[in-house]
Amino acid sequence: MTKRIVVLISGSGSNLQAIMDAIDTGQINGRIEAVLSNKAEAFGLQRAQNANIPAITLKHTDFEDRLSFDQAMIKEIDQYQPDLIVLAGFMRILTPDFVRHYQGRMLNIHPSLLPKYKGLHTHKRAIEAGDKEHGCTVHFVTEELDGGPLAVQGKVSVTMDDNEESLQQKVHAIEHVIYPLAVELYCANKLIWTQSGILMDGNTLPSQGYQVAPLD
Repeated sequence: MTKRIVVLISGSGSNLQAIMDAIDTGQINGRIEAVLSNKAEAFGLQRAQNANIPAITLKHTDFEDRLSFDQAMIKEIDQYQPDLIVLAGFMRILTPDFVRHYQGRMLNIHPSLLPKYKGLHTHKRAIEAGDKEHGCTVHFVTEELDGGPLAVQGKVSVTMDDNEESLQQKVHAIEHVIYPLAVELYCANKLIWTQSGILMDGNTLPSQGYQVAPLD
């Protein structure tokens, strides 16, 4: 059965586009029901409109606090009865109530090999630490920021020539591979959240998640 997806964005929506493309090619057995942004100028909304997907703007600045904004988001999202919530560059810390409401059916992508480098400036931190590899992680969302169970990881090499910008470009490229893959696996009922761990094809995934071969 085709899974219903709602995508939350704050910016350009490049990961949204990668997922849309994977749906178009039949890689993902899902349908994006709506794209919601907290910023009216987010280019990802234009991507959605170009694909005839409902594009919703809900400005967090119109609400008095984080809780009331999140409750308004829930009201909008639940109209589409989603099987999966995809956070694709959604730059808001979510309230515990929101996270619990979608527990086990909300994915996020983070630009590091979690649990390393939670939070911001991950590429800079990887270079400063002298890491030889870096990458990104798709994880299920929990109340702990960037702390949910890991689903899929993709790695890139860090070379002597890399700077923050070049490393970001490498990571973006692998993001556009692993996020559609994670959504594909979820929509095919191959990637499943349980209280005791994440299952892939019925087997418990290791703590670092499913590993995708490096692009470089």
